[in-house]
Amino acid sequence: MKKKIALVNTPFIEVKDNHPLLPPLGLTYLAAALEQNDHEIKIIDCPASNFSHEKLKEELSSFSPDIVGITSLTPTIDSAFHSARAAKEAAPNAQVILGGPHATFLDKEVLSQEAAIDIVVRGEGEQTIQEIAQGSNSANTLGKITGITFRNESGQILQTPNRAFIKNLDDLPRPAYKYLNLGDYRLFGKLHMPIMASRGCLYQCSFCVSSQMWGGKYRTRTPKSVADELEWLRDEHGADGVQFHDDILTPEVKRITEICDEIIKRKINVPWGCQARVDQISKEVLVKLRKAGCNEVSYGIESGCQKILDAVKKKTSTEQNEKAIKMAKEAGIFVAVTALIGYPGETKENVKETLDLLRRAEPDDIWLCIATPYPGTELRGLLDNMGWKVSDNWSLYDTMHSVFENPLLSGDDLKQIRKDFYNGFYSPGYVLRQTVK
Repeated sequence: MKKKIALVNTPFIEVKDNHPLLPPLGLTYLAAALEQNDHEIKIIDCPASNFSHEKLKEELSSFSPDIVGITSLTPTIDSAFHSARAAKEAAPNAQVILGGPHATFLDKEVLSQEAAIDIVVRGEGEQTIQEIAQGSNSANTLGKITGITFRNESGQILQTPNRAFIKNLDDLPRPAYKYLNLGDYRLFGKLHMPIMASRGCLYQCSFCVSSQMWGGKYRTRTPKSVADELEWLRDEHGADGVQFHDDILTPEVKRITEICDEIIKRKINVPWGCQARVDQISKEVLVKLRKAGCNEVSYGIESGCQKILDAVKKKTSTEQNEKAIKMAKEAGIFVAVTALIGYPGETKENVKETLDLLRRAEPDDIWLCIATPYPGTELRGLLDNMGWKVSDNWSLYDTMHSVFENPLLSGDDLKQIRKDFYNGFYSPGYVLRQTVK
């Protein structure tokens, strides 16, 4: 049965991303999956359109959807709840579905807190939402769909078994960008588009849920499929640049080399950026990346203190951090890094080791994150076991605020450390270096 389905990226309330907006890759994948069954689709990307919840309600009322799918991260979960209520007011008979990492790991809590949400989709959603759309609203039907948590007719919250991860990513249709106004995403006239060449992470860093969300195995698309999509983004959508959304693009030298060779052979000539691990990079790989158009690589170095690297289970060394930054710079690639401060057990002296490494290595951009215990992470379990007080104000979970009491590094300490570091790093000398580059 053909249905009208609205897919929603929730409005900002107070939390705003400091980075330019990219088209919502997850929603466009869901739209592409749903249109295979001839459903009528509408994507409402509230941040890109600068929509309030009231405007979202107007849009949904005009569309009259049968299903409203909402995506959310932890810091925007309150906005997602507000969006769900707006959806029920606009379309009282619609099924309201919530997905994303926060809902995946706090599925029962979400349904207990917000009556306007009918179903939580856990993990990958493309196959799950297809089955929901093709079925009925009955508990008997929903109970046969893996990977969801829902409320039955008597109000009882039921959780079905986890869904198996999609084995062949090449089977997924390309993201359906036709449901977006891509002009909303231009920055200084340039359009940057996302792409995902793999899913899953082989590592279990204590502050991250990626391996649980996308699987602990590395699932890949073929190099041909990746290059085909890059050409498609350039030719059909006018992409001026591309950002790979893979957790790590470079764990297999043979595969990343084949992807780069495809890009070079086809003369795609679109600049792109990616994430890499410092222990899975070499001069040869970086030279190949640069030749294929990569102009930015991002490393999660996490710390300049080996004690903290070991505590977060990064399985890297401070020497590898510094060497990887240096090699990328020598290859002529813009280097961005993320680093973590305020982890349990970390002292001011440990933080100083991280800041000293950053000053020595001089990456081109730095995101200095405050350790944040997101739902589902090992870090959150650690804090619960230690009995440390943790905030339940989800809007603060943006890596810029301290959300748990730390006897060694207070929230004020961490705020001042970040402020002082950025004031020193982004100096007139930094501006001069970037201008010369």
